[in-house]
Amino acid sequence: MKLAGQIIAAFGRHYLVELPGGEILECVPRGKKSEVACGDNVEITRSGTDQGVIDRIAPRTSLLFRSDAWKQKIIAANVTQLIVVVASEPSFNDELLARCLLAGHEQKLEILIVLNKCDLPQVTAARARLAVYGRIGYRVLELSAKQDVAPLRPFLQDHTSVLVGQSGMGKSTLINALIPAAHAATREISTVLDSGKHTTTHARLYHLNHDSALIDCPGVQLFGLHHLDFAAMERNFPEFLPYLGECHFANCSHSHEPDCAIRQATAEGKIDARRLQLFQQIAGH
Repeated sequence: MKLAGQIIAAFGRHYLVELPGGEILECVPRGKKSEVACGDNVEITRSGTDQGVIDRIAPRTSLLFRSDAWKQKIIAANVTQLIVVVASEPSFNDELLARCLLAGHEQKLEILIVLNKCDLPQVTAARARLAVYGRIGYRVLELSAKQDVAPLRPFLQDHTSVLVGQSGMGKSTLINALIPAAHAATREISTVLDSGKHTTTHARLYHLNHDSALIDCPGVQLFGLHHLDFAAMERNFPEFLPYLGECHFANCSHSHEPDCAIRQATAEGKIDARRLQLFQQIAGH
């Protein structure tokens, strides 16, 4: 008999599937290739008391992933909001932030930037680096996960959010503050998967309430966008939109060509110079 469920954790080729009644089964995909993501709705066949085989992935509403020239790394499926966590300390990588935002835009996700560790003196510098994002329309929320995560809760309601960020930004502290049972859930997962035999976790889904969920991902240091072409990158830099199509050359790279509308707007202060530099770095992969 086929059963419907949702992927709530991924460990290599082993996945935890939660059934509508709350039962959790350890499942593996049918065949050698696995394209299953945390958040996927799947159809499975039970193969044992607490085990199953994934037969089919239901159509997705979104798929967040990163890629290089050789492979793709699936992050999460069926999410509606991307939350990128940065911090006052250690200093965050603004190219990684820009890459995450590009990926979220391409999947038409709601986007929120969370500046964590706002109780530290370095917050002034971090705030200044993020000011440009507020000016071009991104929501930026400041908080200290160790002190109070309440400001974040309204942003999570009625969303399946995916939490991404580089290591050291305080994502784990944020998760544990939002979901006190997260440690218990981790222990349960380890028990189901034979005491942590499969230790590489790609992502985990936590239910916040009936209408909201949060997917936590391991810290990332690289976010390849090899699957996006130049035009996709252009249109997902929101401040570029008023100037697209205005350059003298149709195939303008916005790096050296004469009569480039994007570079002219940058010279006039309408586009932030660092953002143009980030675009040029990312577009060159």
